[in-house]
Amino acid sequence: METTLQHQDRLHYAEVYVTDILELKNLFLQKFGLNKINENFGIPFLLTKKGNKMVGFASLIMNKNKQIDFKIYDNPELVENEREDFKAKAINYCKRNHSENFTDPAELKYNIQRMVGWLND
Repeated sequence: METTLQHQDRLHYAEVYVTDILELKNLFLQKFGLNKINENFGIPFLLTKKGNKMVGFASLIMNKNKQIDFKIYDNPELVENEREDFKAKAINYCKRNHSENFTDPAELKYNIQRMVGWLND
């Protein structure tokens, strides 16, 4: 009897650390064809990898109504069902986190401005 082995890349989720920021910045710049990040980069808080390759991240942003929201940035390797799973993880993470970036729009706006300034210097 022959057994067929299937290789399946599983997603791994992790909180974002300072050491991840440059890789996230590069993913953002490539996705939008930019030379510098803007306020849409936000404050990254959760990332996902396939193997050792970063394929997406969730970032806190200010929406049109000046409320705290998040956006997921990914590359084409993340397929639709994986995007949905990652979105669910990000929603759950946001509900559990009570730090100022997740609860205070003024603080988040200030920190986004600082992040953008720091990464564009």
